[in-house]
Amino acid sequence: MKTLRYLPTILVKWLVNTSFSLISLFFKVKVKKVTFASYRDTELKGNLAFIYREVNAKYPDYDIHFLFKKLDSSRIGKLNYLLHMLKASYHLATSRYFIIDDFYFPVYAINPRKGTDIIQLWHAAGAFKKFGLSTTDKPFGPSTDYLKHLKIHSNYSKAYVSSKEVVPFYAEAFDMPSENIYSLGIPRTDYFFMEDVHSQLKDSFYKTYPDLKEKKLILYAPTFRGKSHYQDQFELPLDFKKMKQILSDEYALIVHLHPYMKGHLPDQTGLEKFVYHIQGDYKIEELLVMSDLLITDYSSVIFDYSLLCRPVAFIADDLEEYKAERDFYFPFESFIPGPFFTESESLSRWINKGEFDIQAVVGFRNRFFDYHDGQSSKRIVEHFMNS
Repeated sequence: MKTLRYLPTILVKWLVNTSFSLISLFFKVKVKKVTFASYRDTELKGNLAFIYREVNAKYPDYDIHFLFKKLDSSRIGKLNYLLHMLKASYHLATSRYFIIDDFYFPVYAINPRKGTDIIQLWHAAGAFKKFGLSTTDKPFGPSTDYLKHLKIHSNYSKAYVSSKEVVPFYAEAFDMPSENIYSLGIPRTDYFFMEDVHSQLKDSFYKTYPDLKEKKLILYAPTFRGKSHYQDQFELPLDFKKMKQILSDEYALIVHLHPYMKGHLPDQTGLEKFVYHIQGDYKIEELLVMSDLLITDYSSVIFDYSLLCRPVAFIADDLEEYKAERDFYFPFESFIPGPFFTESESLSRWINKGEFDIQAVVGFRNRFFDYHDGQSSKRIVEHFMNS
């Protein structure tokens, strides 16, 4: 009965592997072919975008391909995604470098060819909440039975991370040798060192939101709750009206929900010019640059933000439930570089007081980034192209 439960996975794996094997009989690996693939986006973004720019600039004679598609769980959507995976099997069989930033089913369904590097540029920095094989048999993660049929996070040749300290956690999550995990940085964090781009961003942002020009900006960016692309029910723990009452007109609150989240904000009557729900106009990296202070819960965005050396606070009312569902690599309360709150009044009073421990953030940055120089993309491309 358990095998029947996983029959769709077994069949899709067989189809992808058969397609890959047949293609491998008739086509060679192209030594100057790079393929970028993602299950999480429909266009070039994040780590993949920064690596693409570096490869394209330094190796203009390379043949570059893109595979970006999200799964639509309808019947037609699943059929379309199967066709996408069969297409991916061709590129897996013929690429010198196949570069991903998350879970990617076709990678786990094959036996990679000699001469192909499958490179994992995991979308999150540092190591905070558990992921990959570290979550086996937890509600969030894969079951032991499922892994008997599809070994997720297998077949990576190389992975790149932010610091040596997190290498053991990635080795566990990907079940790969530590010596194949390199602490050369996170490509997309190069953005936080592009001061000329930041200047243009500020001009654009304040043109779009002129009311925010004289405000101190608080960014609220909670983590995704759910599995794959599917959002669990999530009630925001912030009381916006209480915050507005305490923080007065000196502050404005920007709310940015995870792209997979479909939750609605509470009634915002009376909160005009205080709460701004910014979802599509600006990317999270841009909002981090614009903000004076970050509020989050369990999001790995804290690693990115630490590069800016600005204060961060944490608020959540489901910590114990989250530990049971997914857990963390470090003890949460002693790990985070800012205070933890469970309600909005004490959080708001802490903000008003303004006594922020920036040294805690700097220490956090130094612990989880071996480099903070804006050269991660260059280092990574030089490494995999020359190793």
